Amino acid sequence: MTTQGTITMQPLPEGGDTARAILYHVYRALQDKGYDPESQLVGYILTGDPTYITSHNNARSMICRLERDEILDELVRYYVSGMEG
Repeated sequence: MTTQGTITMQPLPEGGDTARAILYHVYRALQDKGYDPESQLVGYILTGDPTYITSHNNARSMICRLERDEILDELVRYYVSGMEG
């Protein structure tokens, strides 16, 4: 008989419903499952098809809390803030 280890879920930080926190959580869940997070997120943003996002650690339901324009807004904000410093 094979047993599987316990999966620990990391709670979102306080105010965890922010786009940044959700994207971070989804990114980590995709990594955990061996997916290329960037490709999967791009596929989701372009198509709106939630099957691009794993259900591991509740990632799919979390990303569905966000509108795709919120995701793009957060990604652009993060990218531009990296250019400023």
